Amino acid sequence: MQNIVIIANGAAYGSESLFNSLRLAIALREKSQQIALKIFLMSDAVTAGLRGQKPAEGYNIQQMLEILTAQEVPVKLCKTCTDGRGITDLPLADGVAVGTLVELAEWTLEADKVLTF
Repeated sequence: MQNIVIIANGAAYGSESLFNSLRLAIALREKSQQIALKIFLMSDAVTAGLRGQKPAEGYNIQQMLEILTAQEVPVKLCKTCTDGRGITDLPLADGVAVGTLVELAEWTLEADKVLTF
């Protein structure tokens, strides 16, 4: 089994960086169930983990994250980043959790591939 970690930093709706990282994650899951996929959101990407998103048009990041977490893909938000944005204690999308840099370090050491966006 191949271990893949995706680290995303881009804002939820400001650029397409986060959107593209989640598109790739969903495509990887559709292509093969024989991968261990993990997603860690940092910087402005942590806001994507908040519950209750209602974008006016286009894609919905919360739905994309919930598709992945429903497939048992761990999605973690950087605690330092959520603290800095004052969102650590706000309700999160289903399956999304706050994580630490230590967890990301462990994921990275276990990974066969680390992709950054």
